Amino acid sequence: MTEQQGKLRVALIQGNITLGNPEANHAHMQMLLERAVEQYPDLKVAVLPEMWNTGYALTQIHELADPEGQTSRAWLSAFAKKHGLSIVGGSIAEKRDGQIYNTMYVYNEAGEEVSRYDKLHLFRLMDEEKYLEPGAQPEMFELGSGLTAGASICYDIRFPELARTLALSGARALIVPAEWPNPRLHHWRTLLTARAIENQMYVIACNRVGKGGDTEFFGHSLIIDPWGEIVAEGGEGEEIVTGMIRPALVDEVRGRIPVFEDRRPSIYFGGK
Repeated sequence: MTEQQGKLRVALIQGNITLGNPEANHAHMQMLLERAVEQYPDLKVAVLPEMWNTGYALTQIHELADPEGQTSRAWLSAFAKKHGLSIVGGSIAEKRDGQIYNTMYVYNEAGEEVSRYDKLHLFRLMDEEKYLEPGAQPEMFELGSGLTAGASICYDIRFPELARTLALSGARALIVPAEWPNPRLHHWRTLLTARAIENQMYVIACNRVGKGGDTEFFGHSLIIDPWGEIVAEGGEGEEIVTGMIRPALVDEVRGRIPVFEDRRPSIYFGGK
């Protein structure tokens, strides 16, 4: 079905990342994106994985990070405009004001930058807090036609407060670029499914594959609908994971089970 019939085709660019080599990673992600638009002429939204430009080369991150995101932003903007699709640029290591951020950029089909999000929750098990600055606020943006989405990067999905805040603010989908490692596949699938069911929204999550240092990544990128049903799921190798989403389904699910109307915020966390 086409976008005019109420559906959007989404592609998750489940790629490998070469640790500490931005040039190689840029070329590789471009190849995978070109493959996606060639294979799926009706593609409307593409999502890249987390930290695709450098991987977790944190001890070298000040030398490797993209200053102000200039190189990555110019490429993503040009690609989106050329092919007429929205791109969630996963996230990159960006150097800004002398600090390093794990940053997501979003571009619409005209190549216009519509959002920037800095990862809010830094993952101590990979030493993020030693090298990166946390973000300061949630972020939402429009994808395609009629789909308001909220940003979340990897570890962020362990914090249900963020997804709920986005849903209450109008988000109908949660976009999750990630480098989620072995052996926590059960956590990955369970947390993403929970975020979809409890917020009655689409969850669109792109995980990397391959090995970075001593850490292995398992892929299993997912598109999950507002009922918690899996629309598409990747395997453990490099691939383009694609599926069709129907934004109107969010309203249908929320109408069937009126979770948001039945909330009692006055008794949660002291009424917050």
